[in-house]
Amino acid sequence: MPTHAERRKLPYTPEQLFELVADIDSYSEFLPWCVASRVRKRDGDVLQADLVIGFKMFREKYTSKVTLQRPHRVDVEYLQGPFKYLNNHWVFEEDEDGGTWLDFFVDFEFRSALLQKMIGVVFNEAVKLMVGAFENRAREVYGDPSTGSSQS
Repeated sequence: MPTHAERRKLPYTPEQLFELVADIDSYSEFLPWCVASRVRKRDGDVLQADLVIGFKMFREKYTSKVTLQRPHRVDVEYLQGPFKYLNNHWVFEEDEDGGTWLDFFVDFEFRSALLQKMIGVVFNEAVKLMVGAFENRAREVYGDPSTGSSQS
């Protein structure tokens, strides 16, 4: 079903990008259609997190197992909610010329054909905007390296 993969070079360190992706409790502040986010359980580098996605009259909660491999990778494994499956990972690779290559991948399908039809398209659009939302968040948190401005 809907799959999205993106590779983008960003002017931040792998550690900075990793920290943004690992900060699940802040997702609702900047991710499109993320109404609520919280880490439910933490066991070292393995988290159990709830996300609530909402758009117009739809609101769905799902739970994922998040494995942090600091500072190079974040893997998300779907546990419970409206999906048949959801696979997601982030990879952060330092570039020898500076900056970081970010690889983002997500593949999902809703259990319900009706839900897939009604919010699958919206969710797919939100997913496509995710990397941009994280890039904007990095600029907000760490400043814009091209101008030398820093917010932290």
